[in-house]
Amino acid sequence: MTVERLRQAGVDIVRICYSDLIGVERGKDVFLDRLPEHGLTFCQAVYYTSPQADVVPVPGGLDRGLPDIVVKPDLATLAVLPWQEGVAHCLADAYWPDGRPFPEDPRQVLRGAVARLGELGLTAVAGPELEYFLINPDGTRYDGGPGNVYVVGNKGDQGGHLIATMRALKWLGVTMGCHEFSPGQFEINLTHSEALDAADRAFRLKSAVKELARRDGLNATFMARPFNDEGGSGFHVHLSCLDDEGRNVFDDPASPYGLSRTARHAIGGVIAHAPALAALLNPTINSYKRFGPDTLAPWLNDWGLDNRSAMIRIPPERGDAARLEVRLGDASANPYLGIAALLAAVYLGIRDKAEPPEPLEGYGYDPERSPTLPMTLPAALDAFEADAELAEVLGKEFTAAFLSYKRDEAERFSRHVTDWELREYAYHL
Repeated sequence: MTVERLRQAGVDIVRICYSDLIGVERGKDVFLDRLPEHGLTFCQAVYYTSPQADVVPVPGGLDRGLPDIVVKPDLATLAVLPWQEGVAHCLADAYWPDGRPFPEDPRQVLRGAVARLGELGLTAVAGPELEYFLINPDGTRYDGGPGNVYVVGNKGDQGGHLIATMRALKWLGVTMGCHEFSPGQFEINLTHSEALDAADRAFRLKSAVKELARRDGLNATFMARPFNDEGGSGFHVHLSCLDDEGRNVFDDPASPYGLSRTARHAIGGVIAHAPALAALLNPTINSYKRFGPDTLAPWLNDWGLDNRSAMIRIPPERGDAARLEVRLGDASANPYLGIAALLAAVYLGIRDKAEPPEPLEGYGYDPERSPTLPMTLPAALDAFEADAELAEVLGKEFTAAFLSYKRDEAERFSRHVTDWELREYAYHL
């Protein structure tokens, strides 16, 4: 959409936004007639600001005196916001003041991973699925009630949140939505597209769902597991690769399971690098409270044919629809970094001709059959730090910043006195 068409549509404000390190939307509102071609300056430390507004001492931030980065709008992503009159939304990329791409910008990290797959003549296609909970202002679950998975209408959504949200976000490629397993939990699916576009739409979806919920006096949270008595929210990614002629290279009717060697190597790459992937797809302390037997949240490193108890599920479709469904991620993951990490693992698997183990048969969650993934954030960070190949694809500067930021999170939590500790110890000890 051109600037002139925006003006004709009554738009006078452009919201220029980008993702910080943990997937929080940052940006500025700019008058349309002042839209800068050269970009907007921001303090680099915004990438390292914690949810509690602390500036984490990541190298290159506080130690350099909080320097600037330049955020340049990607005008190809301009879109009018249906719920806010006169406002358009535009995504942006971050650069150093001298014009070099800022290596810790999640969108730039994903661009790099896309380029590495491109070296193999492949284009990645991704289809994101995101789950979230709605919470009332008093902290209770929206429209609570057990057994509402896949129910439709007022029974599980008396306020009509899901339908209204789907209609408002149709422009993002929303295909369907449903009430998920837990009370007050919903899922929205996005159509598949090339990886950067898919991540853009997933990032915008998360921000928009929260914005629309706030408008209705609710809080939408993509936190991995917000309640002790319920399961968590996932970020599943359907992933395939196309060749230069647009053919799905994962399909091969003549090979076992109808999957090509390329698909097999892609599975092998994800399996080989899954411990490190956990740091990016399960990026919070809370993420690891989502795991455990019978949760349908994968905590073992395995794959299976149309098997939802496996970390990688191969849906039954073949031909143009042949794909992996990587179920490792939770909804708190930054879509750019989660998809970038998957592409990096797929690239390494195809490049190195990695072979996966035999597929899981039957119901999983048996640690005697498959290796256990990291079960805490510090363990996942250790695995990421040890995976030099993955770090090289994602970028060493990004990896160092991410590890510093997340190790600070783990350290702060280790010193924090929780409600559980007070209940467990305060009265008796």
